Parts: sequence; structure tokens; C-alpha cells
Amino acid sequence: MSSTTLFYLILAILILEFLIETVLDYLNAKSFSKPVPPELEDVYDAEEYTRSQAYKKTNYNFGLLTSSFSLLVILCFLTFGGFQWLDQVVRGITDHPIGMALLFFGFIMLGSDLLMTPFSYYKTFVIEEKFGFNKTTKKLFFLDKVKGWMMLAILGGGILSVVIWFFQWAGSDFWLYAWGLIAVFTVFMNLFYSRLIVPLFNKQTPLEEGSLKEKIQAYAQKVGFELKNIFVIDGSKRSTKANAYFSGFGKEKRVTLYDTLINDLEEEEIVAVLAHEVGHYKRRHIIANLTVSLLLTGFTLFLLSLFINNPEVSKAIGVETPSFHAALIGFGLLYSPVSQLTGLAMNYMSRQFEYQADHFAKETLAAQPLIDSLKKLSRNNLSNLTPHPAYVFMHYSHPPLVARVRRLGA
Repeated sequence: MSSTTLFYLILAILILEFLIETVLDYLNAKSFSKPVPPELEDVYDAEEYTRSQAYKKTNYNFGLLTSSFSLLVILCFLTFGGFQWLDQVVRGITDHPIGMALLFFGFIMLGSDLLMTPFSYYKTFVIEEKFGFNKTTKKLFFLDKVKGWMMLAILGGGILSVVIWFFQWAGSDFWLYAWGLIAVFTVFMNLFYSRLIVPLFNKQTPLEEGSLKEKIQAYAQKVGFELKNIFVIDGSKRSTKANAYFSGFGKEKRVTLYDTLINDLEEEEIVAVLAHEVGHYKRRHIIANLTVSLLLTGFTLFLLSLFINNPEVSKAIGVETPSFHAALIGFGLLYSPVSQLTGLAMNYMSRQFEYQADHFAKETLAAQPLIDSLKKLSRNNLSNLTPHPAYVFMHYSHPPLVARVRRLGA
């Protein structure tokens, strides 16, 4: 396939994906005004529901603006030789393949983030502020940016360097070694993310002694779940939105509760949220997600190995001198439809896992505390109670609230 054909294929993919997403967003926005299901009529009062509608509509309009801007930038970069210009810049600095790739992707990532920073700033300090969610200071906002850049440079740059070294050493078989590297890194991050990465952005403290900790430990003992690490994270320094998550496995497993969650929910409801997270562990969802993710990574790297040596892939994005870094960009754009399909499958699997974790909580604790907690979290986050089914199918990793409530009440 010629570079010209691949170029037009990339343009078609970008535009088609934008149109599909725009239609889905429109359908979802039209569903905002649908009647609230009877099971959820107690989530909002009239004033809160009006506020939630305004929040969703504001985010819809803002999302349309940001996605349109992103599409315009990438189309201009492709059409007017942006990648070729950047390739010449990095070749003027170094001719080492790894050095060129690091500079190439570094400039792209930094430039992209800087272009989108005004949108992120507006989202945080105007939209989230207006609806009472934002607790982030401007200093913290920009400090998070710098920390994110440093992490990307160290971790992303390190992995990319080793992958290119594998390519130079092993040729088209590099994907096997790259797969092994990414697999080890992924498992390591699953084990130690909360211990090593989270402290860079948030403070974690052990849950203090008291009735909540006693109830959590009693439940864990009841279901045979060894739980020594229960932490509270200071999520309130960025947002009023609440969350909880489970990370790690074996001796490194831990439950992390946002301080906002503790403030928003009753103790029995917090235990119900924990029971849901324990359900993920007991049903081996964490291992299943990790396994599927690693298999998809291997599949993606194998496909990359078929494209990486084809000079037409580099030329398709306008880069005249074929290289690993240019071919990687071209492959990423061409792979997008495949990524969409695998994403659909992952989301479907995730929604089924959520139902299973809900059922575990219902069977080992009770359904009502979990229902109450889900409703409170939805209300406090101004969540959409009437999402369009097509939007749910394409984007939701969790089932919509009404579906979960109905399953739990069955």
C-alpha cells in the first residue's frame, strides 16, 4: 500500500472517529432530558437535578470544543508537514536513533500538553469551580503538570529507549522482548503503584482506629480476606468527588479510601463499597484484567513489528526519512480502529465484572447499603442518570446506575 493511500486512510480514520464520537455525544446529550427511572427518583431533589443537568450540558459543549480543536491540530500537523518539520529539527540535534525518538516524542508530548493546558485550566478553574467540585489551587495544578512531565520523561522515555534498543538488536523479533519488558513493568506497577507513584501526588495515611476500621476488619475477616493495608488519601485537596480503589495483590494488596468518601457516606455504606472492591479480588478480576491487558499488548506489539520496517508508514505522515519513531506514530494512527474494537470488548468485560462485584457485596453484606452508596456518589458527582444505550456500549466501563440498582434489587 502506497504512502499516499495510507495518508488518506489515516485522514479517513481520524475524521470518521470524530464524527462517530460527536454523534454519540449528541445522542447522550439528548438523553439528559429523559424521565428519571423510578428506581432513581430519590437521587436528586428538583434543585439538584437542575444543577446536574446544567453540569452535563456544560461539559457536553466544552467536550465538543476540545475534541474539535484536537482534530484540527492533528489534521493541520499531518497536512502541512508538521511531522516532517519536527523530524528535521531532531535530526539537526542528534543522529542517534534513540536520541531522535526521545526528542521527537518529547516535543510532541510537551507541545500537545501545552496546547491543551488552557482547556484543562478552564475545565478545572471555571467549570468544576462553578459547580462546586474544584479544590485544586493554581500552584497545585501546575505542580501536577510538571510532575506528570517528569514521570513521563523518566518512565516513558526509559521504556521507549529499551524498546528501540531491542529493535536495533533483534530486528523484527523485537516485539517479543518489548512485550516481556512491558509485562514486567506492568506487573511491577500493579504491585507498587500506590507505594511509589501515588505519594508523589497525594498524601496517604493509614485509616485511624475507630468503628469504621473495626467494621471493615470484621467484614474482611468474615469473607476470609486478609487486609492489613487500609489507607485514606487526601483527594479533597483537588476535588470534592469521592472514590475508592483496590490495588496490588498478595502481600502488597491495599484498599485506598478517599477522604471525601469517608465524609460523604455512612460507615455501613463505606463497608459496602469495600465489599464491592473485595468482590473484584475474590472473583479474580484483577488478574483477569491484567492478563487480558498483557495479551492485548503482545498483539499490538506483534502488529507493530509488521509495520515498523515499512518505509511507507513513515512517509504516510509526511516524514521522508523512514525511522522507528515516525513509523510508530503512523502505526498508532492506523491502529486506532483496532484499539476502538478492543476497547469495546474491555469495557463489556469490565461492566460484567462490576455486576459480579456488586453481587458479591450483596451476598456477603447486603444490597441496600451498596445501593445507597451508589446513589449518594452519583448525586455528589452530578452523574448522568439517563445515559444513551449507544454511549454506554461504547464508553462505559461501569454499568449505568439504574442497571446496577435493578440487579442489586432483584
